[in-house]
Amino acid sequence: MPEASVSTKERILEAALKRFALQGYAGASIRDIAAAAKVTKAVLYYYFADKADLYRALVDWASDKRLRLMREAVARKDTLPERLRELCATVFEFARTHRELMRLAFASALAAPGEAPAEAHCFEKGWQSFLFLQDLMEQGRREGALDRRFTSRALAMGFAGLMHLYVLLHLLQPDQPLDRSAAEAVADLFFSGAAVKEEAPPRQRPRRRGKTCSGKTCRKTDTA
Repeated sequence: MPEASVSTKERILEAALKRFALQGYAGASIRDIAAAAKVTKAVLYYYFADKADLYRALVDWASDKRLRLMREAVARKDTLPERLRELCATVFEFARTHRELMRLAFASALAAPGEAPAEAHCFEKGWQSFLFLQDLMEQGRREGALDRRFTSRALAMGFAGLMHLYVLLHLLQPDQPLDRSAAEAVADLFFSGAAVKEEAPPRQRPRRRGKTCSGKTCRKTDTA
């Protein structure tokens, strides 16, 4: 595709993202999106069939890029704790640099019927990232790094829940940190737990049984 065409398409997507994030899918209009992108409606329809197609393009781009970044983050590290820290830091970086996109993602996840186009498959696209995380947890269970009392699904839900809560708080309160330190804290909390670890009591040496004799009399004794 020529560079000019790519630039125009990206400009339309950026304008659509801002409108969807501010007004929701139902509230945003093709006319407003075209005006914000500084193109005619005819140009917009050249790239996208309708508003639903435009919305789907945003969902596809965001989901595919996020999953790719997660895979690359995990591939950079060797141990599970390192992989979880790197993955969380990558997700936080993506959320911090794509605030409007994350607002749209949360809105789509909680949208009532009709507030987001069904053909965008928002849930299915986001679920791919969760399945990748679930596979990572299952690998950790098989290698003995995670407690096998918990299923890989439960472990993935726990870790994803911590990450997404941090992201949500950052969207509501921008001063809420969403940096590498926060990512490492989330990963360490998940991996190590918050409970105080009780020290094991000192191991006692086994006692040896013997005899003590005095004259003709002997009695059994225990010695450490």
